[in-house]
Amino acid sequence: MLYIGVDLGTSAVKLLLMDETGKIHKIVSREYPLYFPHPGWSEQKPQDWYEQTIDGIRELTADCEKSRIAGISFGGQMHGLVVLDKEDAIIRPAILWNDGRTAEETDYLNQVIGKEKLSQYTANIAFAGFTAPKLLWMKKHEPENFGKIEKIMLPKDYLAYRLSGVHCTDYSDASGMLLLDVKNRCWSKDMLEVCGVTEAQLPRLYESYEVVGTLKRELEEELGLPEGVKVVAGAGDNAAAAVGTGTVGDGMCNISLGTSGTIFISSKSFGVDAHNALHSFDHADGYYHLMGCMLSAASCNKWWMDEILRTAEYEKEQASIEKLGENQVFYLPYLMGERSPHNDPSARSVFIGMTMDTAREDMTQAVLEGVAFGLRDSLEVARSLGIQIERTKICGGGAKSPLWKKIIANVMNLKVDVIESEEGPGYGGAMLAAVGCGEFDSVEEAANKLVKVVDTVEPEAWLVAKYERQYQKFRQIYPTLKGLFPALAKE
Repeated sequence: MLYIGVDLGTSAVKLLLMDETGKIHKIVSREYPLYFPHPGWSEQKPQDWYEQTIDGIRELTADCEKSRIAGISFGGQMHGLVVLDKEDAIIRPAILWNDGRTAEETDYLNQVIGKEKLSQYTANIAFAGFTAPKLLWMKKHEPENFGKIEKIMLPKDYLAYRLSGVHCTDYSDASGMLLLDVKNRCWSKDMLEVCGVTEAQLPRLYESYEVVGTLKRELEEELGLPEGVKVVAGAGDNAAAAVGTGTVGDGMCNISLGTSGTIFISSKSFGVDAHNALHSFDHADGYYHLMGCMLSAASCNKWWMDEILRTAEYEKEQASIEKLGENQVFYLPYLMGERSPHNDPSARSVFIGMTMDTAREDMTQAVLEGVAFGLRDSLEVARSLGIQIERTKICGGGAKSPLWKKIIANVMNLKVDVIESEEGPGYGGAMLAAVGCGEFDSVEEAANKLVKVVDTVEPEAWLVAKYERQYQKFRQIYPTLKGLFPALAKE
């Protein structure tokens, strides 16, 4: 049979077609606009997601034996607020994960409601990108629109609704709303009350591998697909990427170098760190995970290459970088503020350490190293909990760079396993579809059978030692500059 995985990203939707052996038959991508109506705001139109997804499915399935298509599922950008009225029409553009307008609402939740209560209610504290602060912002600044809300959804779940007619979400994605009781896998009545919404306004909760419905008959006819194609709930992009890299079960790790960057640690036991520096979320395999998320990862390199160096030759820019662990230039990767572990929307990117001898290559190297150091900050929190990780999978656009993988391995002192398919959320989505359709008995079984490691980047002791010294310098920069960032943001 054939399974469609949909990766609803921030810049594009990527779709892939996978068979029961894990072989990818075809991949297509469709871009859509990102809107910045005010500084620090970030929005998209859900209709754009839907239209490009339908066009993508049409191209994806054009040359295959369509009768073999059994299911479709998703990995999607998390935290975005999609609101529908009583006619299921979109009330306003979606407010995205990287939108920074909710500083006041985030402070209210953390300081007035209190971090201790939030952690008790949801296992997490408020971050500017989460969905609950967006609802409070909308309630205050757009009360008329807030009053029209009939359904509150997440980005990928809007796609699932348009395909199946079912208002649904999954536990992994819902974990990032600050509305879910993560430990008990149910909506938090306390948080709904805080935000002024009801459970009836929220979608039904499913495990990521559960079938929510079937493709609407009119869409089956329009796309030429067989009757009864199953729509499976899917997962938030990081949980879906973890499935796609085989990071399921107990004590597995995945690093994602996408637009944002994450370090994802799967666990069969629920856990929370004392300061909520890491997110404690439900996982797509039916268990739990801890995750550190930085808002700008591969997007830092894209910004540096596209906007500053104005070049598309990423490989060429990295080719002359040789002196690893010796760079005197450091870079804070906080283009959009930062989430884990600092939770500081006002944080900004900084280059420091330049001299008359500083070259173009040093700056490029600093960007790659800064992202690795930022991820190391979250790994240190996990280590402080007694979690011992020796190796990690890696995925995302940045994972295509051999140099960046080498830097990650040595900054983290981890073995970095490279898998056959680096398609992350899309591949994980297709695997979840296969589980939902009964191809595999569990997500773990699917991961064990389909995910193949093809290479491992080993840390080198001498370079690990050099990067340890560099990291200790890096970790002093943010605390030193922290007090300056709010003043810069107010100018």
